[in-house]
Amino acid sequence: MKRMLISETPEHIGESVRLSGWVHIRRDHGKLIFIDLRDRSGIVQAIIVPDHTEAYETAKGIRNEFVIDMEGKVKSRPGGANNDKISTGGVEIEVERLKILSVTEGTLPIDPSADIDDVKLHTLLDNRQLSLRNGKVNAIFRVYSTLLRAYAKAMTQDGFLEIKSPKILNAATEGGANFFKIKYFDRSAYLAQSPQFYKQAGVGAFERVFEIGTVFRAEPHFTTRHVNEYTGLDAEMGFIENFSDVMDELEKTMMSIFSDLRKDCVTEFALHGAEFPAEVSIPRLKLTEALHILEKNYGKTMADGEIDIDPEGERLIGEYAKKEYGSDLLFLTHYPTAIRPFYVMPNEDPQFTDSFDLLFRGLEIASGGQRIHNYEQLVKNIQAHGLNPDDFKHYLDNFRCGMPPHGGWGLGSERIVQKLLGLKSIKEAILFPRDVKRLVP
Repeated sequence: MKRMLISETPEHIGESVRLSGWVHIRRDHGKLIFIDLRDRSGIVQAIIVPDHTEAYETAKGIRNEFVIDMEGKVKSRPGGANNDKISTGGVEIEVERLKILSVTEGTLPIDPSADIDDVKLHTLLDNRQLSLRNGKVNAIFRVYSTLLRAYAKAMTQDGFLEIKSPKILNAATEGGANFFKIKYFDRSAYLAQSPQFYKQAGVGAFERVFEIGTVFRAEPHFTTRHVNEYTGLDAEMGFIENFSDVMDELEKTMMSIFSDLRKDCVTEFALHGAEFPAEVSIPRLKLTEALHILEKNYGKTMADGEIDIDPEGERLIGEYAKKEYGSDLLFLTHYPTAIRPFYVMPNEDPQFTDSFDLLFRGLEIASGGQRIHNYEQLVKNIQAHGLNPDDFKHYLDNFRCGMPPHGGWGLGSERIVQKLLGLKSIKEAILFPRDVKRLVP
C-alpha cells in the first residue's frame, strides 16, 4: 500500500490507508492506546485496540518522537469527540498494522509536543533538531518559506532576473570594517557583506536583477535584531527617473508578499496570535521630519543633534506611522551623506542622499536608494569617503562601459519574519543561527 499524507485522510473515511510519521503524543486510556501521529502535512489521532494483537504489543513500547509506519481504517470520530483545532479533527485511524522505523535514544531534552513559550531561547537553539518539530516553531519556517517564494514571484513577474553572486571576495564590499577575513589558498579573502557590486553589474547586462542570498557581517552585537549570517532579499533596477521609482517598486513587492502570506499562512499566523500587515500605501517621511516628530511628540532627541535614528527612535516613529497613517510600514528618506556608502546618489542638497530605509513595525528591514552611475562622479565620491579608487578597479570597470541610472534595495528576510509573527529575537526566525558565540548545531 502506498503511503498517504495525514492531511488527505478526511477524504478517505471507511477506507484503509497507510501513514508514516513521528509519534507526537502517546497516551494510554485503559486498554486503548492512542497515538497522535505527525507528518509534514498535519496531525491525526490513531487508536490501537487489543484485538489487533501484534500492533497492540508494538504500541506498548512506543514513545514520543519514535518514527513509525501504520496501516488502518479511517473512521469518523464518535459524536462530541471532534477536535476543531485541526483539519483532521473529525477522523481517527483504527490501526491494524504498526511498525517502528526509528526510536529515540535516552531522555529527550525538550518535548516538541509541549508548550515551549517559557523555554529559554538558548535551550531551543541548543536542541534545534527537536525544537523545529514543535508546531509553533515549525510554523515560523513555513511562513519564511512562503516569504521567499512570494518575493521571487513578485520579482519575476516584474521582469527581474534572478542571479547568484559570489560570497568569497578579494576585498571587503564597501571598504568597511565589519567583514570576515578567510584564508583562500595562498592569499586572503573576505566573505561578502552584500551583493551590491555584483547586482549593479547585473543592471549593466540585464537591466533588472534580484538575489536571495547569504550575507555575512562581522558585527559583535548581542541584540534581538542582529546576527552574523543572514539571508538578504536584494534587487537592483535600471532606467529609473529617481529614487522614488525604487520605493514604488519595493512597496509593490511588499504588498504582493503580504497578499501571498494572507492567502497561504492563516494557520501559522493564528498559532502565533499574529495579525497580517495592513495593505495600505506606505507613507514617506524625510529623516529630518521624523526626528522633528520624535522630539515634538515623544520628547525623543538624538545625542549631540546627530541626524540619524536609533532603535528606540525607529520603534516610536513606527508607532506614529501606525497611528497617523494606519500603516505597519514607513519609508524614511534622505539620509545624511556621512552615514551612507560611497555609491549612493547625493541629493541636490549634498549634505543628504537619495536613499531610504524601510521600517516595519518599528524595525528597519531594508535600505536602498539611487546609485551613482557616472564614472567620474563615482571616483570622486570614493575619494570623498577616504577610500582609494584603485581598490575598486573591477567595480569601477562597470561604469566605464555605460551604466543607466539605477537603484535598488537590500531586505533582511529574517527581520521581516520576526516582525510578522511578533518574535522576541531574530534568532527564532533562523533555522540554525550564527551569532558572536554560536557556531553549533
